[in-house]
Amino acid sequence: MPASIIDSSIFGNIFATDAMRRVWSDENRTQKYLDIERALAIVQGRLGLIPQEAADEIVSHCRLEQIDMDKLRQQTERIGYPVLGVVSQLNALCRDKLGEYCHWGATTQDITDTATVLQIREGLEIVDAELAAISAAMARHARAHRDTPMIGRSNLQQAIPLTFGYKMAGLLSAIERHRERLAQLRERVLVGEFAGAAGTLASLERGAMETQAGLCAELGLKQPLIAWHTIRDNIAEVGAFMGLVGGTLGKLSMDVKLMMQTEVGEVYEPFAHGRGSSSTMPQKRNPISSCYIHASISVLRQHAAALMDAMVADHERSTGPWEIEWIVLPEAFCLLAGALRQSRFVLEGLEVDAQAMRRNIDLTHGLVMSEAVMMGLGPYIGREYAHDLVYDICRQAVQQRRPLLDLLAEHPEINKHLDRDALARLCDPSNYLGQSGVMVDRVLASLA
Repeated sequence: MPASIIDSSIFGNIFATDAMRRVWSDENRTQKYLDIERALAIVQGRLGLIPQEAADEIVSHCRLEQIDMDKLRQQTERIGYPVLGVVSQLNALCRDKLGEYCHWGATTQDITDTATVLQIREGLEIVDAELAAISAAMARHARAHRDTPMIGRSNLQQAIPLTFGYKMAGLLSAIERHRERLAQLRERVLVGEFAGAAGTLASLERGAMETQAGLCAELGLKQPLIAWHTIRDNIAEVGAFMGLVGGTLGKLSMDVKLMMQTEVGEVYEPFAHGRGSSSTMPQKRNPISSCYIHASISVLRQHAAALMDAMVADHERSTGPWEIEWIVLPEAFCLLAGALRQSRFVLEGLEVDAQAMRRNIDLTHGLVMSEAVMMGLGPYIGREYAHDLVYDICRQAVQQRRPLLDLLAEHPEINKHLDRDALARLCDPSNYLGQSGVMVDRVLASLA
């Protein structure tokens, strides 16, 4: 009976994905415990720390189908941790008490932390693939609309013209930085843990560091320099990274929502019959994916903060902060996966209305070109005086409901320096896109 939004049979594929749920499922986590115990037995058998016969016997039983999951639930409820239950069942499966060599020199947190890192690795692979797809979709829009004029907005007011390609390229640059961050954090985060009770590996009289190195190599992880049982910056960094990605997806969803407003109508989420419709207003086309993205990343940011809280751990093994990660990481990864999929869906099918963009530029009858006029007049009458003069003329244009160009051309302090044709060029939005195209090209060139 699922109660969480990410496990809901109704909402689950809106706010998460099957692939990410599998990563953080009970079954995959338990299999990771088994993978680690298997690798540990292999390495210790090779080093002669446990009998090779015991290592082979342990390895033969490190399969999920041999674990009684209902019994494991009962064991976990009684003990408080699932690892000991897995080890107990493995031991019982092995013949001739060879299972007693399972988990040799390890502690519960070694197995739990290393399993978490293995799950993080799988989760980040999904995130990386989605970011790559989102990057490609943004690049297509940036390239296609490099020179498509639209109005820039400041404090929700019309500002000056730019291009839709410029808007997309700005978001694309952030996505590419996230991909770079992901590559960098892998080096710091994908590190194993095998350190024993208080991190000193005193449980192994010989071959301690060799076991640690071999275990990490067997699992494809880096060997830690020192135990990190209560040094949790690596896990918190993953949370911070996910929060940053979520922030960029939230920025995308916010702009799409605002641009889909009836009074704006510049872009639309992909159309599907009935999607985003109202139960009582047939004309509506709600920004449904953007709403889901907004909700998901808002909760995700709180989870990132919770992982910062988990860093404040006591002594060498903590009493509670560690368990915060158990609660937060699965849901954070699932929410991010849902937001990434919704964002990809929006971008790959985004409908762009270039005519509406131009119509909105012209909505103020030239007022959005006031900066261009001010800068054009500056060399003749001074920038500050030009600002005040154009400001007053803009107010008159609003009051009289007349085009800015007409009032500029009539003003004696202006027309003695610039004729109507020159003023018309200053008032043409296509002449005031600045370096939008150059910046788009630079972002696109950086992808190579």
